[in-house]
Amino acid sequence: MIERIHLEIIQQVHKKGSLTAAAESLCLTQSALSHTIKKLERKLGANVWEKEGRNLRFTQIGDFILKEASRLLPQLERAEDIIDQFVAGGKGSLSIGMECYPCYQWLLRVVEPYLDEWPNIDVDVKQRFQFGGMSALINHEIDILITPDPLERKDILFTPVFDYEQVLIVTDDHVLSEKPFVEPADLSNETLYTYPVDAERLDIYTDFLVPANCAPQARKTIEATEIMLQLVAAGRGVSTLPKWLVNEYMSSLAIKPVKLGEHGIHKSIYFGIRCSDIGNAYIKGFLELAKST
Repeated sequence: MIERIHLEIIQQVHKKGSLTAAAESLCLTQSALSHTIKKLERKLGANVWEKEGRNLRFTQIGDFILKEASRLLPQLERAEDIIDQFVAGGKGSLSIGMECYPCYQWLLRVVEPYLDEWPNIDVDVKQRFQFGGMSALINHEIDILITPDPLERKDILFTPVFDYEQVLIVTDDHVLSEKPFVEPADLSNETLYTYPVDAERLDIYTDFLVPANCAPQARKTIEATEIMLQLVAAGRGVSTLPKWLVNEYMSSLAIKPVKLGEHGIHKSIYFGIRCSDIGNAYIKGFLELAKST
């Protein structure tokens, strides 16, 4: 029943003291202003002001609407400002899904400067979408999918962010540590630590062991990267991780990377976004920052 224009008219009449001045401030004709208020009064069944000579006196209802106008109009203006920021890409929330366990630590390096550059954007990282994030991206549960295994879809755009080499991790005194590269059969007597993911989603199996019809002596799953590396350093087994991540821990742990096969296993990390979000400024800003980190 009561619309924003009614609130604005009553507020401006109070501020300006006359219908003419109020109409000018709202870019209305006086007749249009009067018609709008008369229409409201008919709906209310009561007057919002009364004339006393040249002056206007608000009725009890008019005083109430004036107080509500003082409260509601600033809220509406703030809401419109926030909506404008959403449209312009200056405010919003960014939800990121991970299909790359070891990438979490790299992601932290991106998030910190991003929060400084985009102070009005909230960031959330959803690791529960690890190795199952495409459906989450399609269903708008996440905005960016970080994955080494992009799936081609016409409504999803995958952008390569950085390349890396997957390597075997052993103790620095392990018998395999001196080899220029390892063969699949070299792992036949080893305990292999992996993330808790199906073997068909692990590069060490799909790109190395399975094609050679080989398997490790045992496989154990560990969720935390740091614990996995501690176990390898303690001589409990071997594992595979991106070489860049292994290099970060070599100064504090007695571990060494070894190439998987003569040519190595080379992968890329991709960011997947919905094609409908290509023009989103703060998503684009995150991608640009990630490429430079």
